[in-house]
Amino acid sequence: MPQKILVIDDDASLRKMVHKFLTDSGLNVVHTDNGSEGLLLARESHPDLVLVDAEMPGLDGYSFCRVLKKEDFAAAIGVIVMSGKFIGEKDVVTGLECGADDYILKPFSLQVLLARIKAVLRRYSASAKMEGTLKKHGLELDPAGRSLKVRGKIVELTRKEFDLLASLIERPGRVLSVPFLLQNVWGYDPADYNDPGTVEVHVSHLRKKLGPQIAKRLINVHGRGYKFDDAG
Repeated sequence: MPQKILVIDDDASLRKMVHKFLTDSGLNVVHTDNGSEGLLLARESHPDLVLVDAEMPGLDGYSFCRVLKKEDFAAAIGVIVMSGKFIGEKDVVTGLECGADDYILKPFSLQVLLARIKAVLRRYSASAKMEGTLKKHGLELDPAGRSLKVRGKIVELTRKEFDLLASLIERPGRVLSVPFLLQNVWGYDPADYNDPGTVEVHVSHLRKKLGPQIAKRLINVHGRGYKFDDAG
């Protein structure tokens, strides 16, 4: 079955262009011009990924993400936000807090859009293949529900924090390089983007949320990358 993409944008010409291109690329596409109807379509059709405009009348892209991610069925749905203006740090933080997986700035290349979509879909597919709940050292990581408990208490993680932790835990003791993590967690091409600070910041946030006993298991192997220490 082709993977399903829900496109939400009030620009009719853009919707038509994206619909044709993604359909020709082998994806199943449904679309609408507003966030409220987009929520109804998401509930009815359970898309694999939503491509949503940041700025729309009524329910904008950020509000759409916030509402969608409260739905139980939406845990495995990726979200890419489209923006017609420069994306600053504040916009990125807002989007991540709302549950977005990626951003793309208009006008964009359709080939770049497809690459971004495939990268997000790959990450969700990898999570879905992880069998059952991972339980290690007081951690309970549920890939299907994309939820985490630490010593029985729910810990809220952003999308990238969850994917980063899952990547490290499912490969215990193995050092994962920064380029590997940027490609598999963020979907970046290491040839174009290879900033270790991105991974460093997210590891720092994870350590604070996980608490000192588990945080010490997230080890920075200088000059090589990061690993989850499963010993003891």
